[in-house]
Amino acid sequence: MKFYIGIWVGMLAIVGVEAAITYLHMSAGTLLFFLICLASVEASLGVLYLMHVKFERPILLWTIAPATLFVVGFLDYIWPDAYRALHMNVGLFK
Repeated sequence: MKFYIGIWVGMLAIVGVEAAITYLHMSAGTLLFFLICLASVEASLGVLYLMHVKFERPILLWTIAPATLFVVGFLDYIWPDAYRALHMNVGLFK
């Protein structure tokens, strides 16, 4: 149980760092970079330890990770189309 409490405290610390750097008045691009990096570390900790994926067979990680990256990359092509459809009054957005 001490291990999982340590992971939880570490994740809380990351949230604290995220909140603290928002008050540093950085440029938007730099702030976004740091927040995305910290959020990625926090999400990785949550998935690996709190969802027990670290203790699964490696083949699970090697099948889920590329599929997730593919879906996120594919969504990058859909979002601009949804924005265009919203402003052209086509489809469901009429």
